[in-house]
Amino acid sequence: MDGQPIIVKRKKKVSGGHHGGSWKVAFADFATAMMAFFLVLWLTSTASPEQKLAVEGYFRDPVGFTEGGSPNPVDLEGSASVVKEASPDIESSQIQIEEEVVDELSETLEKRRMEELFQELKERIEQNETLQEFKDQLLIDITDEGLRIQIVDRSGRPMFDSGRAELKYYSQDILFELAKTLGSVNNKLSITGHTDATPFSGRPGYTNWELSADRANTARRALVAGGVGPGQIARVVGLSDSVLFDKGNPTAPVNRRISIIVLNKKTADSIQDSAGRGDEPLIDLTKPTEAEATQAMEKLESGEWEQDKPEPAKGELNW
Repeated sequence: MDGQPIIVKRKKKVSGGHHGGSWKVAFADFATAMMAFFLVLWLTSTASPEQKLAVEGYFRDPVGFTEGGSPNPVDLEGSASVVKEASPDIESSQIQIEEEVVDELSETLEKRRMEELFQELKERIEQNETLQEFKDQLLIDITDEGLRIQIVDRSGRPMFDSGRAELKYYSQDILFELAKTLGSVNNKLSITGHTDATPFSGRPGYTNWELSADRANTARRALVAGGVGPGQIARVVGLSDSVLFDKGNPTAPVNRRISIIVLNKKTADSIQDSAGRGDEPLIDLTKPTEAEATQAMEKLESGEWEQDKPEPAKGELNW
């Protein structure tokens, strides 16, 4: 009995539980990485040297400030783009826009500013007591040259005394109030004086042309005194009765007026160009033509010049 072996029976436990799915996540990451790897191999095999250089620069500096960097390393031409294909020596971050598009955008923005100034002046007239009293004499519109403000005469309420260029006190107040707004813009101003068709007979040699010019210059002085910068004035013109407001009635008071135009950039540049801003004259009458110079040299060399030279008249100095 003592030598009989002891047998221990162990029951094997069969596990029927879940094994877990972490391996699936790892395999999915591996498959994604392999897909990305082969995609990179395909791209590098089909990309041009310029595109490879752009990609390299992008990974060196994604913002694109250093040489070779670019925020758009590869253009797959999948959407409309204003970026044109550039040579390697031009940074791809520089957007090239047609000059016509820039001019069109500039004109649109300027037109919008003119409309805003138009509304601002209308509100100022409605809110200001001085301007409100004379609002029937203020005509505001937008023309091809810019924003135009016309201060016209009314029966019994002229801007100037008849035949004179001194402002009435209320006309000066109007110009002072307008100057507060006009002085705040960067645009150049044009000031034009107009008269009616009644001939001026106050002084010999003094006509409606001189009178309209003097009145325009008086308006300029009032605007400058009210806050407009002297350098803001681009043009002061007197047009007499050549441009009537009421063509059907040439002697009507409304024809006597001062016109102030807030010039757009195109018109201001045109005024500067027409005044000969540093341009060479098309024809210099002080210089002989090439043919004349050649002929003069031939005469000088042959001695013919002295023969053709007339004898000095009596009393003249022979230089």
